[in-house]
Amino acid sequence: MGGHISTLGPLNNRGEDLIRKMVAEKGKMLLEIVAPSRQVVRSEHVDEVIAPGSEGEFGVLPGHTPFLTTLKVGMLSYREGLEWHHLAVDWGYAEVGPNRVVILAEGADRASEIDLAEAKLAKERAERAMSEKLDLKDLEKARIELQRALIRIQIAEKHGSG
Repeated sequence: MGGHISTLGPLNNRGEDLIRKMVAEKGKMLLEIVAPSRQVVRSEHVDEVIAPGSEGEFGVLPGHTPFLTTLKVGMLSYREGLEWHHLAVDWGYAEVGPNRVVILAEGADRASEIDLAEAKLAKERAERAMSEKLDLKDLEKARIELQRALIRIQIAEKHGSG
């Protein structure tokens, strides 16, 4: 039985290596964006990813040096051929490899999924909260909610379908 298991391991690894090689040969990357409740994006045809890193925006092209980083609230964009796609992301992690980008986000919505009216209401609520006398913790929470609302409004207005 041990021989059977050891035979499967290399076969699985060879299969994964073959998939990676095929993706690399096409000059494309696999992009996966996952939120707690759903897989938001899974594409094997990505040419470029631009994400809001906690230390600043970063871009990834096929063949990139691997790294792991945290994300802040912001716009994540990716390109398939000539077509750009835009999402609002709420914090998370990015794992970058030469042929793959995996985003684990606390929240992620495509531009077409953002409710512009709700985002504008969230902006107003956050601005009202910030105008009140708040302790530092509540003020920071309101500031983050305002930033999140502004990003969602920007994405929905510029890139949404409606």
